[in-house]
Order: sequence, then C-alpha cells, then structure tokens
Amino acid sequence: MALGMFMFSAVDTMAKFLTDTIHPFQIVWCRQLGLLLGVVVLIGLKGRSVLVSANPALQIGRGALAAVSATLFIIGVKFVPLADAVAITFVAPFMVTVMGALILREPVGIRRWTAVIIGFIGTLIVIRPGLGALHPAAGLLVIAAGAFALRQILSRILAGGDSAGTTVAYTAIVSCILLTGPMLFVWETPGSTTEILLLVAMAALAAAGETLVILALDAAQAVVVAPLQYTLLIWGTFYGFVVFGQFPDGWTWFGALIIVATGIYTLNRERLAQRRSR
Repeated sequence: MALGMFMFSAVDTMAKFLTDTIHPFQIVWCRQLGLLLGVVVLIGLKGRSVLVSANPALQIGRGALAAVSATLFIIGVKFVPLADAVAITFVAPFMVTVMGALILREPVGIRRWTAVIIGFIGTLIVIRPGLGALHPAAGLLVIAAGAFALRQILSRILAGGDSAGTTVAYTAIVSCILLTGPMLFVWETPGSTTEILLLVAMAALAAAGETLVILALDAAQAVVVAPLQYTLLIWGTFYGFVVFGQFPDGWTWFGALIIVATGIYTLNRERLAQRRSR
C-alpha cells in the first residue's frame, strides 16, 4: 500500500507538470489507460471471470464517478500546489462516514461524528475560503473528493457480490470509454519526447500503483492498510518542493495534521466496530 501511494503521488506530479502544455482530459485519459492496461494483466492472470459482475449497473456508475473525480482532480491540481491538493482530498474519508450514515444507514456514534466535524474544520483551515489563500479551483478538489467518497460507498455495496478485481476492471474500462469522447476533441500530439515519456510513465505507474493497492487489500483488511494512504501528503510535499518549488505554509500543515489525525481516528473506530460485529 505504501509503495502504491508513492507511485500514485508520482503520477499526480507528472500530471500537474503536464497540465502546462496538455489538456486535462488528455492527461486523465492516458492515466486511466494505464489502469486499463493493469486490468488486462489482471484478466491474463485470473481469466475473463474478472469481468462477471453481480451488479453491472452499479459498476458502471462507479466507473463514471472515477472519470469525474480523476478529471476534477487534474483540473484542480493545475492551479493548486500539489501538497495542498492532496490535503484537501483527504476529506474523502469523512464524506464516506457521512454518506455511509445517510445512504447505507450505518450506525455512527458521537465520537465519529465529532471526528468528521473536526476533519472538516481542518479542511477549511487548508482551503481558507474567502481569504484568497488558494485558487478557487480548490473547490473542484472538494467535489472530486466527494465523487471519490461516493465511489467508496458503491464499493461497499458491491463488495458483497463482486471481487476487488472485478470492481477495478469495470472502473478502468468504463472510465476509459467515457473519457475517450471528450479527449478526441482536445487531443494534441505531444510536441516533445519529454511529454511522450511522461505520459507513458504516468500510465505505467498508475497501472502499477493500482495493482499494488489490490494486492494490499487482498493481503489485509482495508481498515488496516488504509492509514498508509496518508503517506501521499509526505510524497506530495516532497515532489511539490523538488519539482515545483512549492512548500506548504504553516496553516496548511496545521490543517493537514488535523485531517490526518481525525482520519486515522475514524479508521481506528471503524476497525473496532468491525471487531465487535464479529
């Protein structure tokens, strides 16, 4: 999981770098194409049974959400520093808690509701709406996090009938199909060898990262490995400073620490709840 997060952060860095010369739709399509190649490998290992779903309609909906969240993130990260963008997307676990209570009728105690509220406060500290601290595109990152959270809710619903491999396969296939249309209208052949190499590397690392996450989820419970997703903030800060010369200010660090602390607390409460249910 940690290695997968490292690769995803590298993918985000390449995507942000490429937004200066390549349209976000084209970048997202290339990224999702990498995931599709990873699925091809998965089908080669496990056979076409990976494509058999108990609920294809929900799988298609999840794939559409993947296309939306990835596109909004790439557009947002074009204008927002990488570490700040990553910190904002960490609001997704809190949204999952809220959606789980409203949509799945999952029981949520006062402690987890408190963690959700504190986590949102941390997000507001990072964004600081109305103060001009971040570009208005930060709002797109919040929407992207919301789409990602809804994807997680659909994953919980689908988990009862479909394997993780099937869910990833549908996500890659559906998102690639949906993104191909708009990509055709903005496509521009990369003008340099560097752009071509970055697009290829981005697609390959996206496929590798997705595969590693699948392996991690197969080897351990999600609530055990999920906290490692927060290492994205470390790598996002590192890449943001080395590649773009951007370093988060004190308020961003403060808000990010609140988000991470409450996020890990929420995951820990979920793990305890799962133990009690057994």
